[in-house]
Amino acid sequence: MTSPETTVAVELERLRGTVEAGFARVDGQLALLVQRGDQTDKTLDDHERRLDAIERNRWPLPALGALTGAGALVVAVWQAAGH
Repeated sequence: MTSPETTVAVELERLRGTVEAGFARVDGQLALLVQRGDQTDKTLDDHERRLDAIERNRWPLPALGALTGAGALVVAVWQAAGH
């Protein structure tokens, strides 16, 4: 027959093993979440750089439209003046 102290010690050891396994699983899941967060940050940075490049290359279009409009105004005024 086993004594109550031995039974308690065995159960505590089993509980300790279960808790350690649970902590290891949670630690692994947290590491995976951190890795996914890092990948998301890299993707977001890449998209931000690409968007900045698109915005920088887009500025000439409105300027060309304004210059074309100003040129048309000058031609219309010149023709209205009778030249």
